[in-house]
Amino acid sequence: MATLTVGQALVLGIVQGVGEFLPISSTAHLVLTPWFFGWPDPGLTFNVALHMGTLMAVLAFFWREWLSLVVDGLLRGRPDQRRLFWYLVAASLPGALAGLLLEDAAATVFRSPLLIALALIAMGWMLYWADARRGRGGLGINGIDIGAALVIGLSQAVAIVPGVSRSGATMTAGLLRGLAREAAARFSFLMSMPIILGAGVLQVRNLSAADLASASFWAGVLAAAVSGILSIGFLLRYLRNGSFRVFAWYRFALGVLVILLAISRG
Repeated sequence: MATLTVGQALVLGIVQGVGEFLPISSTAHLVLTPWFFGWPDPGLTFNVALHMGTLMAVLAFFWREWLSLVVDGLLRGRPDQRRLFWYLVAASLPGALAGLLLEDAAATVFRSPLLIALALIAMGWMLYWADARRGRGGLGINGIDIGAALVIGLSQAVAIVPGVSRSGATMTAGLLRGLAREAAARFSFLMSMPIILGAGVLQVRNLSAADLASASFWAGVLAAAVSGILSIGFLLRYLRNGSFRVFAWYRFALGVLVILLAISRG
């Protein structure tokens, strides 16, 4: 793990916790924050801390829901919950496969600030268009079908590019398949748990005893967990009456700023 101060680790943890669950791309922000401030690249090892923190956040918020889904899904419980459980399983597979196949590219060639800026703007346009077209009304989470689940799952494959955003892609796909804003966000959050867990398990092999003894490592875990819980709660409350378009405008502004900075730095 690169040498980070506790303060830097706290900032990056907050960036991860907020960006993982809002449709603004946590990976893009984790690449851009050190680039903006001239900090060292935290490296893949620190990503384990951040994934641990966001996993704790989604578990803290949805553990009862997931427990109910697992029981109903495996023990032939309520039909709507059983269907939702298996739809979540099906939706998680494309993202897991894309992560395995493109892990090296995601850590290297996809991390160009200009590519990230273009991805922020392009996905921002898609989110704005989907929200304007299908954002009002829509189906609740139990109205999802296997076709919608697979489309939402497949949308995660493009989120391997920093700037696209896993939550942004899945929420956009959910809107286009007829889900209400809050339902699209809730399905995305529920689906994030196996994805984050899988990514964390794959990266655990990069940890050393020194990493686990580092104050910066645990500062990142704590900051990601707390900010992730707050981020989930905020978005679900906000979407009861608000739209995704504010996040699209944020993505446009950040993308333009990155392009201008990249040009000015040569």
